[in-house]
Amino acid sequence: MTEQHIDVQTQQQGTMGKEVKIVTWQPEYSASFKQLNEAWINHYFTMEAADRLVLDDPETHVIAPGGEILFALGLGKESRVLGTCALIRVDDARAELAKMSVSDQARGLGIGYLLGEATIAEARKRGFATLCLESNRKLTPAISLYQKLGFEECSPPHASDYSRADIYMELQLGKP
Repeated sequence: MTEQHIDVQTQQQGTMGKEVKIVTWQPEYSASFKQLNEAWINHYFTMEAADRLVLDDPETHVIAPGGEILFALGLGKESRVLGTCALIRVDDARAELAKMSVSDQARGLGIGYLLGEATIAEARKRGFATLCLESNRKLTPAISLYQKLGFEECSPPHASDYSRADIYMELQLGKP
């Protein structure tokens, strides 16, 4: 698969002068997707069966059903994955923003916001009307980020696959 660049936010300068490029799924980034997400999940919670499905085989559970995984790559000396976020197709009109993680070394540089914006742009490009997410209220920086991106808390349409999920949020993108 060739490298695809997101039209919006392909290259941005972080607050500490790090240049970041947002790219779409490439199998060679699979280990980074798994490692970054396992790190935050194990720090705050415990891995669940739903986590393992997505992290162990993202091509089957995210890419093949019509989703995408985005990566923030540091440029220059920082030429590595600094963060990641999944866009998981729920149905023709709805997708989920999930598995957003930024490396410890890159936190506070605005990379999560860039990934969020790029994921929203990708969801719009693919024609989704609604972008949803599940999180946990103790992740206050994440909840603040989602609110800054325009997500609003609402009632979940069904029970979560994650025992840690205690907040459901949506962003209306418009008609597909």
